[in-house]
Amino acid sequence: MSPTRPERPAIHLAQQPDADELLSRSPLALLVGMLLDQQVPMEWAFSGPYTIAQRLGRDDLDAHEIAALDPDAFVALLSEKPAVHRYPGSMAKRVQQLCRYLVDEYDGDPAGLWRDAETGRELLAGLEALPGFGKQKSQIFLALLGKQCGVRPKGWREAAGSYGDEGSYRSAADITGPESLTKVRSYKQEMKRAAKAVK
Repeated sequence: MSPTRPERPAIHLAQQPDADELLSRSPLALLVGMLLDQQVPMEWAFSGPYTIAQRLGRDDLDAHEIAALDPDAFVALLSEKPAVHRYPGSMAKRVQQLCRYLVDEYDGDPAGLWRDAETGRELLAGLEALPGFGKQKSQIFLALLGKQCGVRPKGWREAAGSYGDEGSYRSAADITGPESLTKVRSYKQEMKRAAKAVK
């Protein structure tokens, strides 16, 4: 069995059954949720893919479809109340950029990113090349793939940095339900306090 053969995960990042079910079966939804996960509560971000799919009248997201949509229409779709993100205009642009990149580089199949990656470092490089994915976001997503989706190329924990540590509660990669969500929130609040103390 290939070390990067993904399992069917049971994702609990949106903390809503329908939204989490989509994240669990759709690599693109999971990737878009990770993209949206900034400057809003995590559950809001990871509910976004389900909201987008619902508003498109679909049961999944399609990179080809989203990439081809009129940009203004897509902004309007994300801006409908309740908005998909605090900054729906800029995030609509980022989601479309991500989908266009996936269409150009992976024929619209985000799982192509990790299907052939032989090492964690190679997978991290592929993630960092995505529009809207810096090093930290890429490491968190790599840790999420390894810990919850069974995508474990050689050296994946090392490539994910501290986010890959077993038994840690640092990020979305470690959230499997309400209890772990509380632990991750506590960790992030502690980090913010420590950062303020340094200033």
